[in-house]
Amino acid sequence: MGFFSCPCTRTLNNSSRHKQEKEDLSLSSQSQTTIDHFDTKSLSSQPSLPSVPSLTSHSQPPSTTANHHYVTTFKSHTSSIFALTLTPKHLISASSDGQIRIWPSDVSSNLSLSLSSSLPPIALCGTAVKTMVVHGDKLFTGHQDHKIRVWKLDEEQKTIKCVVSLPTINDRIMKLVFAKNYVKIRRHRRCTWVHHVDAISALALSKDGSLIYSGSWDRTFKVWRTSDYKCLESVWNAHDDAISAIAVSHDCVYTGSADRKIKVWKRHDGEKKHRLVDTLEKHKSAVNALALSADGSVLYSGACDRSIIVWEKQVSGGEGRHMAVAGALRGHSKAILCIAVADDIVFSGSADKTIRIWRRGINGKSYFSLGVLEGHKGPIKCLAVALEGCISGNPGGTSYLVYSGSLDCEIKVWKLWVPFL
Repeated sequence: MGFFSCPCTRTLNNSSRHKQEKEDLSLSSQSQTTIDHFDTKSLSSQPSLPSVPSLTSHSQPPSTTANHHYVTTFKSHTSSIFALTLTPKHLISASSDGQIRIWPSDVSSNLSLSLSSSLPPIALCGTAVKTMVVHGDKLFTGHQDHKIRVWKLDEEQKTIKCVVSLPTINDRIMKLVFAKNYVKIRRHRRCTWVHHVDAISALALSKDGSLIYSGSWDRTFKVWRTSDYKCLESVWNAHDDAISAIAVSHDCVYTGSADRKIKVWKRHDGEKKHRLVDTLEKHKSAVNALALSADGSVLYSGACDRSIIVWEKQVSGGEGRHMAVAGALRGHSKAILCIAVADDIVFSGSADKTIRIWRRGINGKSYFSLGVLEGHKGPIKCLAVALEGCISGNPGGTSYLVYSGSLDCEIKVWKLWVPFL
């Protein structure tokens, strides 16, 4: 396995180096203050939502009984796990100290697991990795230093190489000339609109993989083309506070923020810009996580109010609303930090150190609790779920592998078997 430092260094003379070190220390201090502020905000727990009816049924039919068990723990990280993503063969993890590590997604071989745990990280970025997604042989990572990095991934050799940072040099140069390309940022400073000016907190791919969306604590989201990494659009001041989550369907973009709102954006055929089509306001605290059902008809949002709100798309667009509240999934005792959806199963990770599992009923109007995964010693920050397929010894059901990353620096792997309805 190879080890690569991110190629973002430059040679400085002594005078410049001392000046740069002072600036780096100042920025580091400011960044840490920002990290502490937003992490504390996302971890804080607020009262639940009494006005939203619960969708969880207590009369669970026998046919929904599921089995789950703990498989293993990956322990090589030495700081909080912030992001997980799956490739066809591997699990990739990233942490607050900038380490990126690769693990076999097939946990049947104890030998491969023990070897992976002893290997060094495949990259060390020097800045926290907040989010990441995989597209083909490219890994996109969003960072605390306001940049998106694109890595070339070689799964056979288990290596990655940083190929570009966004915005690209070409994007930056092309926007320098005209005053119209500049926007005002904090402290009476200005920069070109292609730059994020705070931590990248969320990344999401379009359904066809042609676009990648980035959300930031700077309250903007941007649209990038994956073929040449060009920044196509920046929605400035999309929210009144930091953007913490993005979800993308075939026709809409959903952004969740610390301002307690979820906004729905749409770009019609022939249009170059996204426009706001709905604002979903039901949470009473910071929105930390968003996830969509496979067909995009149901949106799940998790917040510090300990509830997962289920939003359903309005087919007729009743009362001009794009989405309406169907109800809430309750059970966590602290803030919801991450949500993953696989088929009709919903997984949620919380600051209460547990993962809860729900199954959507056939009628879509009720949900059944399938279990609680316990074992982490810290809040669950990220989840990844893979379909394992039918188990030969248990026909009539589907098996899932659940990967959980925590602030306790560990990744745990679980198996879940769910019978067919």
